Amino acid sequence: MQQKLKQKIIAVCDKKIAAKGESVGVSFYAFFANKNDDPVLLMEAATWWIQTHKLDHFEKAVKIKAMVEAI
Repeated sequence: MQQKLKQKIIAVCDKKIAAKGESVGVSFYAFFANKNDDPVLLMEAATWWIQTHKLDHFEKAVKIKAMVEAI
């Protein structure tokens, strides 16, 4: 996983956890704007989320953050 994506995921998870608590869920779309401004990074996130880890559409932000930090 690119360092850029890793940092983005951790930052978004931290922000969502701070705002809504540790039970907040995220999808991989949470890491991107509504417009497709970085398709390569979006596909990397989708591949990691869907193909590599077979995660549900929404997962707990604390779980995703821990998984990314472990990489």
